[in-house]
Amino acid sequence: MSAQKLALVTGASRGIGRQITLGLADQGHQVIAVSRSALDASGLSATQKTMITSITGDVSDNAFVEKLEKQVSKEHGAVQILVNAAGVFGPIDLIQNTDPTEWVRTIIIDAIAPYYTARSFLPGMLKGKWGRIINLTSAASLHPPGPLNSAYGTSKVALNQLTRHLAAEVAGSGVTANVIHPGDVRSDMWGDIKAKAEALGAVGKDYKAWVDWVDQTGGDDPKKAMELVLKLVSAESDSVNGRFCWIDQPLQAPIPSWEDPVDARPWS
Repeated sequence: MSAQKLALVTGASRGIGRQITLGLADQGHQVIAVSRSALDASGLSATQKTMITSITGDVSDNAFVEKLEKQVSKEHGAVQILVNAAGVFGPIDLIQNTDPTEWVRTIIIDAIAPYYTARSFLPGMLKGKWGRIINLTSAASLHPPGPLNSAYGTSKVALNQLTRHLAAEVAGSGVTANVIHPGDVRSDMWGDIKAKAEALGAVGKDYKAWVDWVDQTGGDDPKKAMELVLKLVSAESDSVNGRFCWIDQPLQAPIPSWEDPVDARPWS
């Protein structure tokens, strides 16, 4: 197990973010769990309750993020591990039919918020000469664009490029920045995604087929994303920087990203 670090996870109250929060705590890391609703402590072990501090707020608001950095730095010290797991799927429709406010909100939450958090917490990592920035992306950013999820796909492409820029800026500093694809996880928003795809009729046929396939298979286990995060914060991944990282044995086979072979596992 790596030495205890101070981690901050956004979107920590449920789904993949919650799994990552618990996994980091179980490995002995102090975790600041940030989300718009407080982390439900029921079911947490005594150790997890000791290691996790829940803070409510909206990381798509830069004023909150800057205030958060000051609060965490004063009360806990510099954040060394930043996991941006907060995200929304956004509108599921043709671009011409989408609500502009909802479309832009998706970009802000999925791509701009990670910029806010990285900007605020990176200086402390650089000062300490060690850090991990891990952003949750999607294979949707690598697939040929299709109809219906333009906001989500666009946000993840932007997040990938932001992460690559971060990686270039921190190269050789002891800090790394990577994106991970958690797989096809049946999240809390799955029912809404399925209903919207079905309501679109013929234009949503392929989308619905994907949703049905994930339903039938049960989807990827969110614990795999947590395990991937634990690998990336360990010493064995010190040289992994600017990469698109896949969970082990995802339901959908990995596809090439940038400069990587299909089956790249940088820590092995």
